[in-house]
Amino acid sequence: AEMTHLQAGLSPETIEKARLELNENPDILHQDIQQVRDMIITRPDIGFLRTDDAFILRFLRARKFHQTEAFRLLAQYFQYRQLNLDMFKNFKADDPGIKRALTDGFPGVLENRDHCGRKILLLFAANWDQSRNSFIDILRAILLSLEVLIEDQELQINGFILIIDWSNFSFKQASKLTPSILKLAIEGLQ
Repeated sequence: AEMTHLQAGLSPETIEKARLELNENPDILHQDIQQVRDMIITRPDIGFLRTDDAFILRFLRARKFHQTEAFRLLAQYFQYRQLNLDMFKNFKADDPGIKRALTDGFPGVLENRDHCGRKILLLFAANWDQSRNSFIDILRAILLSLEVLIEDQELQINGFILIIDWSNFSFKQASKLTPSILKLAIEGLQ
């Protein structure tokens, strides 16, 4: 198929998994991607900053190749960035706030994957020192980590696990987690 270069580097097992579990069909990959791209015109209120094949493919995989659902997710992705511009200013690992959060293990990314090939991210909530890391910087560090990891096609297909250990999380720490800030986190992670 003309578009199989989009699957370049994937193991035969992963390609088969994508076919079985995500309805990924190399023969019509290009049409699937184009159908999502054609929907962009329906949301002139959103700036779609990336519309290349590889990028749109991520969203199709995340929604098992339901084009409408994939497009909705793509739109949400850019809308979230549009509504929370401050969070994505200097959205790089060398940003002081992000760098400090990553250094402090927010999040920790385990080297080995689980038995399903998923990448495991780990956070120990009790380790959150609020004098060092703002919640926003931790959220930015998690989102940046996911953004970097999702470049890996195997992970687009296998996915992630985010484990948060809340043990020994203090009331003082919890008081900083307002409903609005939790909403921001949940929307960003989705």
